[in-house]
Amino acid sequence: MSLGRWDPFADMAQLREQVNRLFDTTLNRSGQEPTAARTWAPVVDIYETVQAIVLHVDLPGVKPEEIDIRITGDTLTLKGERTLAREETEKQYVRIERAYGAFQRSFTLGVPIEQSAVTAAYHDGVLEITLPKAEESKPKQVKVDVK
Repeated sequence: MSLGRWDPFADMAQLREQVNRLFDTTLNRSGQEPTAARTWAPVVDIYETVQAIVLHVDLPGVKPEEIDIRITGDTLTLKGERTLAREETEKQYVRIERAYGAFQRSFTLGVPIEQSAVTAAYHDGVLEITLPKAEESKPKQVKVDVK
């Protein structure tokens, strides 16, 4: 188990996001708000290993060249946009449930990152960002001499 800084505001932000999704789902089922007009945020899975922090971001329909990844200090910001294709706007849809438009997500990493070694791969609509930890943040093993 690794120790990290506790950020009480991160829990509140997560709760707010879950409540917003609940209201979005409720409003969309009742027909009060068109789904295509609402904002959206891609879902993200984040896990940590001894060597790195890895993010898996669901971005179906987003072109790789429209994804912007930035690291400032200990914050990773992910921006992009999913657009409704022009030929699709000329169709007469009966229902649109997928959300379109610009998105931005920011994550506090909590550990120093080796920024020159960050990699990103995009496959089957899933973006994988690997953030190698800086050497000073990796665990060190110290041998204890018994006398």
